[in-house]
Amino acid sequence: MNGTIRVGNLFGIPFYIHPSWFLVLGLVTWSYSSGLAAQFPQLSAGLALLLGLMTALMLFASVVAHELGHSFVAIRQGIDVKSITLFIFGGLASLEKESKTPSEAFWVAIAGPMVSLLLCGIVTAIGVTTAASGPLAAILGVLASVNLALALFNLIPGLPLDGGNILKAIVWKITGNPYKGVTFASRVGQIFGWVAILSGVVPLLLFGNGGNFWNLLIGFFLLQNAGNSAQFARVQEKLTGLTAEDAVTHDSPIVSANLTLREFADERVISGQNWHRFLVTDDDGQLVGAIAVDNLRTIPTGLWSETQVKEVMRPITESTTVQSDQPLLEVMQLLEQQKLSVLPVIRKNGVLVGILEKAAIIQLLQHRTQPNPA
Repeated sequence: MNGTIRVGNLFGIPFYIHPSWFLVLGLVTWSYSSGLAAQFPQLSAGLALLLGLMTALMLFASVVAHELGHSFVAIRQGIDVKSITLFIFGGLASLEKESKTPSEAFWVAIAGPMVSLLLCGIVTAIGVTTAASGPLAAILGVLASVNLALALFNLIPGLPLDGGNILKAIVWKITGNPYKGVTFASRVGQIFGWVAILSGVVPLLLFGNGGNFWNLLIGFFLLQNAGNSAQFARVQEKLTGLTAEDAVTHDSPIVSANLTLREFADERVISGQNWHRFLVTDDDGQLVGAIAVDNLRTIPTGLWSETQVKEVMRPITESTTVQSDQPLLEVMQLLEQQKLSVLPVIRKNGVLVGILEKAAIIQLLQHRTQPNPA
């Protein structure tokens, strides 16, 4: 997953760490250990470093808890959580699909900030009821304030933050169109991105103050991801209502299982068709396998006239096919996830419709994007 390291499972959810996280962990540990050493001179350097590391790990545990909040609500809605990843800007819960209704999307989005606010309250209550003092009180104060900041920052109403997803759900509820919600929340996210960038650039240019450099990073992060969300929403909207059958390639490479290899070579290969792999169907038109042009080399040419395609073909499993009525958006996501460029399309009775190429979806998108002639 883009260079991330899998470190195990959390409640059955794959858990990944981006290498940048280790850099952040080191910086946070050094920062808090230095702060504790300055605030409490009686601490030894080793103990201050240990307490700094513990504080950093608890802070990242808070980020994980935030993402688990999203994940558990999604799971209750029947949505599979593919992974949780820690990276330089925090955490990310990768969901299998979107919620079905705006209210469900709202609860998935707000669950993370609610967990962070709850943790802030719990840590504050522990500090007050135990009358903690010294380094322990300082650590509890940091945990409480960071969880509060985590909740408030994520409630900024712009994608890809949780507040953006909340705004998306609200606009979806009002308009009845989830894609309008994504587009609107993405635009707001881009505005906040530019504000963050300006808040870092202006002090640097006017006063030579680079203390807001972190704002620059956050701003670019918001701009890039909000733009990607808007672009993906446009793609989703264009594909709405289309099925796999709508993108099937005309004159798909299909041959009968009863053809001899000689007939297959003469009719399909030598005739000038540029396909290197053909789908094989039986007498009822059902998909039974696939044959590649290279498979011909495994049989001596003298035996081609008495060897049928079905004797050479390779079987195809159901996992490598899609149903003709499957939404085209789901098919596109499947192609991306499995790094495929072509999938066979079949009907519920197993009859082959043809092949669906990734390039055909792109062409279909381009066609639907072109303005209609006056």
